Amino acid sequence: MIPELFHIGSFAVSPFGLALVLAFFSAYWQMRRGLKSLGIGDEEDASAILFAAGVGGIVGGKIYYAVLYRDWHLLYSRSGLVWYGGFILATLAVVWTVRKRRLPVWSTVDAAAVGLALGYAVGRIGCFLVGDDYGIPSELPWAVAFKEGLPPSTAGNLRYFGVKVADHISNSTMMRVHPTQLYETLTALPIWFLGSRMLKRRPPAGTVASVVLGLLTVERFLVEFLRAKDDRFFGALTLAQLVSLGVMAILTILWLRRRRQPVGG
Repeated sequence: MIPELFHIGSFAVSPFGLALVLAFFSAYWQMRRGLKSLGIGDEEDASAILFAAGVGGIVGGKIYYAVLYRDWHLLYSRSGLVWYGGFILATLAVVWTVRKRRLPVWSTVDAAAVGLALGYAVGRIGCFLVGDDYGIPSELPWAVAFKEGLPPSTAGNLRYFGVKVADHISNSTMMRVHPTQLYETLTALPIWFLGSRMLKRRPPAGTVASVVLGLLTVERFLVEFLRAKDDRFFGALTLAQLVSLGVMAILTILWLRRRRQPVGG
C-alpha cells in the first residue's frame, strides 16, 4: 500500500486525496457531458452542482462517521468519509442547487447520477491504495494483505471488526482479505457505462437516475457482506445495508410516483 505520495511543505498528499480529486474531475466531466447531451445546462451549471455535491458529500460523510462512533473529534480527522452520509447530504445539496438554478430537476439528476457512478468508481481506487474499507479474510488468488492499511489487515484488527478468525492465529498475523474496494470499482464502472448509454437515448426524465442509483444501492448492499465492519448492529446486516434498503424503498416510491406524472423534466 502507499500511505503517502509526496509532501507540500508539512502537508502530505496521499493516494486517497489524489483519487478524490480525480473522482471529482471525472464526475464533472461526465456531468457536463450529460447536461450537454440533454440540452439543459452548461459548464457553469455542472460546476455549481459538483461543488454542492462535493461539500455535501464531505460534510455528510464526516458527520455520519462521527455519529456512528459517537466522537465529534472525528470531524477533524483526515479519515472517515462514509459513503452514505455523504450521499444523503450531497443529494439534498444537489437538489437545492438544481432548484436554485432553475434547471429541470429530474433530467439534471439523471446527468448527476451518471457522474456519481463514475466518480465513485475512481474514488474507490484511492481507498484500495491506502488500504481502507477492505473485506474479510479470503484465500482467493486476488486476495490482498494490507500491511500498511487503515488499519493493517492483521488478525487482531479483523477481530476488532467482529470478523471470526481461528483461535490459533495470533493477533499480529497479517491476513489476506477481499479487496472490496476494487470490487466496487469494477461494479460501478459498468453501471456508469450503462447510465451514459441510457442518457444518449434520452428516456423519460428520472429513468436514468432511478436505474443508476438503484444499481449502486444494490451493489453496496451486496458488497457489505464481504466487508470487515464493526457496525453489524442488526444481526448479519450492517448499518449501510439498512440504509441501502431505505434508499431502495425511496427510489421505488419516487419511480412509481414519477410514472403517474406527465412526461417532462
